[in-house]
Amino acid sequence: MTAPKTVAFLGLGVMGYPMAGHLVARGHRVAVYNRSAEKAARFAAQFSGASTAPTPRAAAAGADVIFACVGNDDDLRQVTIGAEGAFHGMKPGAVFVDHTTASAEVARELHARAKEMGLGFVDAPISGGQAGAEKGALTVMCGGEPEAFAEIEPVVAAYARACRLMGPPGSGQLTKMVNQICIAGLVQGLAEALDFATRAGLDGAAVIDLIKNGAAQSWQMENRHATMLAGEFDFGFAVEWMRKDLAICMAEARRNGASLPVTALIDQFYAEVERMGGKRWDTSSLIARLRGGA
Repeated sequence: MTAPKTVAFLGLGVMGYPMAGHLVARGHRVAVYNRSAEKAARFAAQFSGASTAPTPRAAAAGADVIFACVGNDDDLRQVTIGAEGAFHGMKPGAVFVDHTTASAEVARELHARAKEMGLGFVDAPISGGQAGAEKGALTVMCGGEPEAFAEIEPVVAAYARACRLMGPPGSGQLTKMVNQICIAGLVQGLAEALDFATRAGLDGAAVIDLIKNGAAQSWQMENRHATMLAGEFDFGFAVEWMRKDLAICMAEARRNGASLPVTALIDQFYAEVERMGGKRWDTSSLIARLRGGA
């Protein structure tokens, strides 16, 4: 436990809403901002003691730590250095923690801007999905200066089961790229395996119940095989979000010289799923294209 702090949370989506809730539950004084003011008002009504703010700048005023979980690089710039961005309202020494999955480039850019203004900045993308956010069991991958990380780590513990500083600014985002590259390959492999099992006349669920005890085991296998077999995808991490993340990975690979042939191919498969109407389906919907539809 850490002593209660005054914090702000910007962005109350499927991840941010429960994360901010855990901060309230740990006794922190929380001000929230959301592009849709109605959702911020609903949060304040649900979590006693939380307050709302009309702008990121107003939410950040007086806060020790400001968290954000928004959509992309442009959204992040808007809530930090935009006309009413949080950086303009932060007190000297306050730390901004970005949970958005964004580029390493924007993380370095905003870290540099924050440093010029006497502020801290930690890029801290997350993994664990909506269920992990609701359970307070997220994995948080951080990049930044050790002093800023030490300041925010005990606060992040409200919703993290693992939180680690991976290196200088941008390192958190680079680690998240590794995470997404791994997931893409795992989901495609699982989709092919389940489709193969079904076509071979096997009981897919029984197969997974057995092989999950061996070397093939993964989180995706444990948590997604049943819904994949049932053709249920109306939940979870959306295909369009995954494509955004994979685009970031491939752009970074072009800069650092890494080869991502499997990742590029799976991105094309996700594009096919989108054309099937699956833009908002869970990423496990890769199996749908093997079956010719949902």
